[in-house]
Amino acid sequence: MYTLQKGTMPFSVLKWVGTATGVIGAFILALNLPLSGWGWVLFATSSLCWTIAGMVMRDYSLVVLQSAFFIVDIVGIWRWLII
Repeated sequence: MYTLQKGTMPFSVLKWVGTATGVIGAFILALNLPLSGWGWVLFATSSLCWTIAGMVMRDYSLVVLQSAFFIVDIVGIWRWLII
């Protein structure tokens, strides 16, 4: 079984996916189009990636921040896409 480790290519990809989905999600929400609800899905993906990255880096302030953002993202998904 492969473990995610700091300094490996999969770890770097995880961080870049987190960054890209966060930036794209922000632009989608800022445009306030009918598909803007999907920006929350991208934000949730970003938050999850950065939560995992924070755990690997043992940066617990990042883990707490991104976990809180993930909860906010779930609320956004619920309000924009589910109800």
